[in-house]
Amino acid sequence: MRSLLTALAAISLALTTMNLSADPVASLYDLKVNSLDGKPADLAQYKGHVTLVVNVASHCGFTKQYTGLEQLYNDYKGKGFFILAFPSNDFGGQEPGTPQEIITFCSTKYNVTFPMFEKVVTKKGDAQSPVYQFLTTGFPPPSWNFCKYLVDANGKVIKFFPSKVTPEDKELRDAIDAAIKG
Repeated sequence: MRSLLTALAAISLALTTMNLSADPVASLYDLKVNSLDGKPADLAQYKGHVTLVVNVASHCGFTKQYTGLEQLYNDYKGKGFFILAFPSNDFGGQEPGTPQEIITFCSTKYNVTFPMFEKVVTKKGDAQSPVYQFLTTGFPPPSWNFCKYLVDANGKVIKFFPSKVTPEDKELRDAIDAAIKG
């Protein structure tokens, strides 16, 4: 009996450390993450809002999209819209910075005010962030930095945009408008 209990405890611990649960995540807003400054952040605070999740990097050819993302955020934040940025070093090692370096870079060079979260792994595999596990269920994984996932007010992904689609792109803005209207 003791060995059975020991085995069950080991299995339970293994499943817990692997971040597996019996119930699949039904909404992006069911997840908890950390902000870029390391504080716990519950994505439930965005429930009822449309969000655009973006994997970002400071040393990428697409980094200039921070300017457009900030403008997009300012244009739509009063309409129930948020941009959620997740730095990632997955592509070309283009986000090697510490959290403080990323905060400083984004605030001084691009005046970023939208929410930013801790660095994550976006690529499929054991280390993939739960956020990207959810986003890539039924949608392609990011192929580079600045891929965008449009998420509706219920936390369901409704559209994927590759890196080359800029924040100024009419297709992206039309999709945001439609999502906000519901």
